[in-house]
Amino acid sequence: DGIPERAEMEHLLDLVGCADVRNRLASELPEGKRKLVDIALALALKPKVLLMDEPTSGVASADKFGVMETLMNALREAHVSSVFVEHDMEMVKLYATRVAVWAQGIIQMTGEPEVVLNDPDVIRNVIGS
Repeated sequence: DGIPERAEMEHLLDLVGCADVRNRLASELPEGKRKLVDIALALALKPKVLLMDEPTSGVASADKFGVMETLMNALREAHVSSVFVEHDMEMVKLYATRVAVWAQGIIQMTGEPEVVLNDPDVIRNVIGS
C-alpha cells in the first residue's frame, strides 16, 4: 500500500518547498534544501513544538533568508511552535517573537526582540559592539 503515507510525504515536501527534489537523494541536495527536508521529516511526527539549533547554519548567505522564510511559513501552516537557538542577530530580529539572552549559563533578559536586542547591557555583555 503506502498510498496515504506517500500523499502525506508529498504534502510535507510541498509545504517546505521541496516537491521538486522528491526523487533525489538527500546527499545530492544543497544544504538549504536538505534543512527543509529535515523539517518535513520532523513535521511528519506531528509535533506541537519544534526545537531547532541554528536552523540556517551551513546555508549559503544568499539562501539563508529564503530558507528561514519557507521554514517559518511551513511551521505556521502546520500550527507548530518553534524554539530556535540563533547567533545571527538579523535572523533573530526577523523571525523571533520572543527572545531569551543567555550569558555564562544564566538568562540575562527575555522579551520582544526589538527590546532585548537594543538593551545596553545585552549589547555590551552579550552581542558586543
